[in-house]
Amino acid sequence: MNITFRQLRLFQALADHGSVSAAAKALHVTQPTASMQLKEITNSIGLPLYEVIGKKVYLTDMGQQLAAKARDISQTWESFEQAVHASKGLTQGRLKIAVVSTAKYFMPRLIGSFCKRHPAIDVSLEILNRDGVLERLEHNRDDLYIMSMPPDDIHLNDEIFMPNPIVVIAASTSALAKKKQIDMSDLIKQRFILREKGSGTRMVADKFFSKIKFHPDVRLELGSNEAVKEAVAGGLGIGVISQHALHGHLKENGTCVIPVQGFPLKSAWHLVHYAAKNLSPVATEFKQHVITEIKNTSS
Repeated sequence: MNITFRQLRLFQALADHGSVSAAAKALHVTQPTASMQLKEITNSIGLPLYEVIGKKVYLTDMGQQLAAKARDISQTWESFEQAVHASKGLTQGRLKIAVVSTAKYFMPRLIGSFCKRHPAIDVSLEILNRDGVLERLEHNRDDLYIMSMPPDDIHLNDEIFMPNPIVVIAASTSALAKKKQIDMSDLIKQRFILREKGSGTRMVADKFFSKIKFHPDVRLELGSNEAVKEAVAGGLGIGVISQHALHGHLKENGTCVIPVQGFPLKSAWHLVHYAAKNLSPVATEFKQHVITEIKNTSS
């Protein structure tokens, strides 16, 4: 088999983006060139690697194996490049991070302060729901991952770096907003607006409700914190979200945190990667930057 490194990168882009046109755009080549290169890869392997159905690419089993190998080779090469830069006293390189959606309220600031120190580093940030981040983690597509509920069936290097309090919010005009203390029994007749099942926030809330044998009357399950806040502000019910979704405040845009017994629920932000993964110099530097920045902010 005779496949070039650039062709491997193209096939990796095909696997990541799901279409030939998107892969071509990612590598700054024309679509005909990308199609020709992909055909050469398939001919070299001698087995079908993907099929196109409705303009979307689906990898075969062998294609998935090739994509995984291409990703491993690419990451190994990037680590070598960064080691070379580090030995020269430089901080060039690329950093890939995937975070759950709630982390968008603080991650851009951490990345911004990091980029000010290291302007030559190119940072790629993926903001997804928990399932999306887990999918990228399982395929080792990024350097680092940030979430509140890491999986316990993967051997991870797990660094807890910041609390993630889970709170109950109500409309600022609600009678609940005027109370100084609220028992869970007071919420039996309330309609709840929760994040979707599988999200870190929902998992923490469901665990608490199960523990105290409370059955919330769920009116809506929504896929974003913004949607939950808007629904609560509109008087559709009370919500359970991370306080980070309120930018750390007790009030925001027609909603406010209400003092419910047992809340805030304890949760935390985790910075994780595969335990067996050799972090690049840039990823190691960013990991230390996050820990230091949060420590300095808290002190």
